[in-house]
Amino acid sequence: MRPARALIDLSALRHNYQLAREIAGARALAVIKADAYGHGAVRVAQALETEADGFAVACIEEALELRQAGIGAPILLLEGFFEAEELALIVEHDIWCVVHSSWQLEAIEKTNVGKPLHIWLKMDSGMHRVGIHPGEYQAAYQRLLATGKTAKIVLMTHFARADELGSVRTDEQVAIFESAREGLTAQVSLRNSPAVMGWPNVPSDWVRPGIMLYGATPFDQPQSVADRLQPVMTLESKVICVRELPAGEPVGYGGAFVADRNMRIGVVAMGYADGYPRQAPTGTPVMIDGQRSQLLGRVSMDMLCVDLTNVPGAGLGSRVELWGKNVLASDVAASAGTIPYQIFCNLKRVPRLYSGA
Repeated sequence: MRPARALIDLSALRHNYQLAREIAGARALAVIKADAYGHGAVRVAQALETEADGFAVACIEEALELRQAGIGAPILLLEGFFEAEELALIVEHDIWCVVHSSWQLEAIEKTNVGKPLHIWLKMDSGMHRVGIHPGEYQAAYQRLLATGKTAKIVLMTHFARADELGSVRTDEQVAIFESAREGLTAQVSLRNSPAVMGWPNVPSDWVRPGIMLYGATPFDQPQSVADRLQPVMTLESKVICVRELPAGEPVGYGGAFVADRNMRIGVVAMGYADGYPRQAPTGTPVMIDGQRSQLLGRVSMDMLCVDLTNVPGAGLGSRVELWGKNVLASDVAASAGTIPYQIFCNLKRVPRLYSGA
């Protein structure tokens, strides 16, 4: 079988969840939308279910997949419902729901839901995607109460720039949120991964750790909590061919890399069809048999090339770590001009093998 695979360390996942809850001093919904950022939502939920306060997903399809797998913990729909007809499924499967728009509020008012809903009322405090306008937030809260259809209402917002530790925008959004919700006695949820890690003074009864669960940092600079995370996914493959390349010869499509000396090149069974970023340039770090080396040339659909010149013991069959515990996903992402969220979510075709269950 093709040697490319993703190794998922569930003990590291549990460590990161426990760290998030410890730092926040609050209840924590593990964010496992987008198939748990490429790590496998069902297996991640099963690994966390005995200790997690609940889970958060993007949509009803993701929630139903978890329920069908036997996950009984609370599940929050971060985008709420897209059609009023989904309310029947939300009630049937006991799912929590974000309300971020007036049309959703109207749908609840008009629908016989059968039993009270657990609603997270989202304010747009400055992200300007979805959310109730601050000036309309109190009225929306009162309308929800007046329906008599809510078991609980949690107040929430989402930060636009919490990953920028020097930005004042997070403090501005907190101030807007606190002013708009003044007088409302309800639990609040403000902190996502970067806010959990980098904004300890932001009040939050519930936190929503996402990227930090998977052991990657949301920051582009060193950060103390990031140093305590444990990478969960190791993407690895093997060298399937070795080439002796004289100086002046190019490697791969477009001749993007030309050898400046006599070199040994390893061809690895890994490419952008597996989710490795095509835009990763020469010099992107890899580990070959435990020794640090680099990517050479342009990434192909199914293969890429690495430098074996200074790894004399490496050759056919050598193990290559593309990211994991030794080559951080955030470093690969930075080299490729993207973010670890994207490279995790882009993972496909490679089998996932789980340990630490």
